[in-house]
Amino acid sequence: MLMTDGQGLPLSAFTTSAQDAEVNTVETLVDVTLLDKRPERLLYDKAADADWLRDALEERGIEQITPHRQSRKKPSRQDGRALRRYKHRWKVERTISWLGNCRRLLVRHEYHAHLFEGFTHWACLLLCLRWL
Repeated sequence: MLMTDGQGLPLSAFTTSAQDAEVNTVETLVDVTLLDKRPERLLYDKAADADWLRDALEERGIEQITPHRQSRKKPSRQDGRALRRYKHRWKVERTISWLGNCRRLLVRHEYHAHLFEGFTHWACLLLCLRWL
């Protein structure tokens, strides 16, 4: 999981097992950030379309901008104005592709999760240093 700022610089990254649902780890992603300040908005894909997650992030003062799933039964909780910000999600995808340039992360040579997470943080550090 990776959280970036508006320009695509990594702010938070951690690894979980593949069987954990992404929607259950979004709150941890927000809590494990490098900065003291929390983000105002969180852009996420349709995997995080859950009302309980929206409520939990609103209690923290974070607006979740996520398109609704097509199979959603409940009425929409956001209008189209907030979804206009979703077009900037390409910056997050660009950062993920930059991390994919690190072959050790792409292939996952590491057996132990803590070593893989260490290399993930190292790759994020290299991205940040490249921007300076």
